[in-house]
Amino acid sequence: MLPRAPYKKADMRHVVLVHPEIPWNTGNAGRSCLAFDARLHLVEPLGFSLEEKKVRRAGVDYWAHVDPIVHRDWESFALRLPELGTPVLLTAEAERTFEPGMGNVFIFGCESVGLPKEIRDAYRGHTARIPMRDDRVRSLNLSTAVGIVLYAAAGSDV
Repeated sequence: MLPRAPYKKADMRHVVLVHPEIPWNTGNAGRSCLAFDARLHLVEPLGFSLEEKKVRRAGVDYWAHVDPIVHRDWESFALRLPELGTPVLLTAEAERTFEPGMGNVFIFGCESVGLPKEIRDAYRGHTARIPMRDDRVRSLNLSTAVGIVLYAAAGSDV
C-alpha cells in the first residue's frame, strides 16, 4: 500500500466534517477520502466516539488507513485553513452550484442542521451547493454529498 500523502500538499483535496453526528456517515466519508486521495478532517465536537464500531464498520477494513485529523473546534481548524488551500463550503443555502476547480478544501456541516450560520457568513464568497434536478429535495445524505464532490473534483485524476 502507498503511504498517505502529507496533508499540506498544495494540490491535495481535503474533506472537512464540522460537528458530524452520525458515525456511519463519517466512516463512509473516510472511505471516500481514501478512494480519492483526500484527507479527512473532523471538527469537534463529534456526536460519537471514533472508537465506535459503527465508524469502523462503515469504513470497512479501510478505516485504519483513513487517519483523520481531528481539530478541537472550528477556530483551531480555521487557523490551519490557509495552509490547506481554497475552501468550498457545501450548503443547500448557497446561490451558486459546485463545479470542479472551485477549491480543494470541501467543508460540510453536520447532518441535522448543516454548517453554522456564522461560518457560512464568514465564508460567504466560498459557498456552493450540489446541483439537483428536483427542487423538492432540499439536501443529500452527508456521505453521499462527500462522494459526489470528491468524484467531481477528482475528474480525470481517477
